[in-house]
Amino acid sequence: MDLKLFATVFGAIFVAEMADKTQLVTLLFAADRQVSRLTVFLASAAALVFASAIGVAAGTLVSQWVSAKMMSTIAGVGFVVIGVLTLLHGWQSTS
Repeated sequence: MDLKLFATVFGAIFVAEMADKTQLVTLLFAADRQVSRLTVFLASAAALVFASAIGVAAGTLVSQWVSAKMMSTIAGVGFVVIGVLTLLHGWQSTS
């Protein structure tokens, strides 16, 4: 196992997942005093593992036709577009 790659992926995913909607939904389920927190933890962990497996499978499939550099460029442009649209929406909402 490549520990440098592991640490890089772990750090990127950990930061990206902090305080996102997935974590907030998990927090809400765990806040219910009538539920098993172990069940909430196991279900949310399994969902994240499954979603990650889909991402790995999709990335493996797409990489057969698109280079890693192109995928990074497309992802970067996509994030910038989403950011700009979010800013525009925010400015329009406050007007």
